[in-house]
Amino acid sequence: MKITLSSQAPVVIRKAACGLAGVLCLLTTFAAPTLAQDTQEPPVAGQTLKVTTEVVNVYAVVKDKKGHLIPNLNKEDFEVREDKVPQKILYFSRETDTPLTMGILVDTSPSQEHVLSLEQREAKAFLQQVLRPKDLAFVLHFDLEVELLQDFTASQNLLAKAIDETVINGGGGGPLPSTFPRGDPCCTQLYDAVYLASSELMKNEVGRKVLIVLTDGEDMGSKVKLETALEAAQKSDVIIYCINISDRMFYMGMGMPFSGESVLKKIAEDTGGRVIDVKRERDAHTAFQQIADELRTQYLLGYTPTNTKHDGSFRKIEVRATNGNYKVQARRGYYAPAD
Repeated sequence: MKITLSSQAPVVIRKAACGLAGVLCLLTTFAAPTLAQDTQEPPVAGQTLKVTTEVVNVYAVVKDKKGHLIPNLNKEDFEVREDKVPQKILYFSRETDTPLTMGILVDTSPSQEHVLSLEQREAKAFLQQVLRPKDLAFVLHFDLEVELLQDFTASQNLLAKAIDETVINGGGGGPLPSTFPRGDPCCTQLYDAVYLASSELMKNEVGRKVLIVLTDGEDMGSKVKLETALEAAQKSDVIIYCINISDRMFYMGMGMPFSGESVLKKIAEDTGGRVIDVKRERDAHTAFQQIADELRTQYLLGYTPTNTKHDGSFRKIEVRATNGNYKVQARRGYYAPAD
């Protein structure tokens, strides 16, 4: 079940319910809507009048100055601005038990060889802790290719099996040739993985959508640029958490510079997540625990934008707490629909 980028359009090949077990369905990428829409069609003088209300949904996490989560705020405790213009919050809820749709993206390039077993152990423990009966998750890995190891499922056993199947510089014998020659130590398709997970797997899902990326942030060999991958995530309303875990000795031994932190910071913070650094083995468990706590302490804010233009432009969002001692973690913008 490989996910690959062709020279034309990205595609995903994966097992799906197509009437016969084992049939492969080919899905092409289309732009995903960013805004939720409420549509009414009342009859007027013999014709249909279509009324559409667009709602921008923003998930937020609030912490105090010491980093402690603040779980019991109300709508009045928040302010939202779009392109610096105040917006009226119309919808508000605490997202403690709303179902999650989650993806685990594991870097299996050679630079992860000495930390992969740690990632596997902690990722499985995290899913056991976080996933509830109505939640769904998938697992993919990326190195010289991007491969879906387990499609959406609620089965802990299937997810754990997929995580255990991650292999350094691996990749199964799927129906398509590898994007890059096998054995190339310098291929880490991080941007492609984020792009395809967002645009192919997450775009048609609803509710809370989260990607957790375990990587050192170094991309080598992706077909898409960082900006394209980030745009796909923003258009699919995906929150991305990056666990920055690396073997620094690998880069020193290869004589290569290491500069992945800034990339991970942009991917995570622009989508409403954050980067958590793992420098010691025990930090990995703490990182996953922090993500679990945040996912169960989210707020959902919804507003109808005062800018009603359908111009496809990027709109900056700023969410603040009225209490100046609190810091809000939320996505930094969205793409307006285009006519």
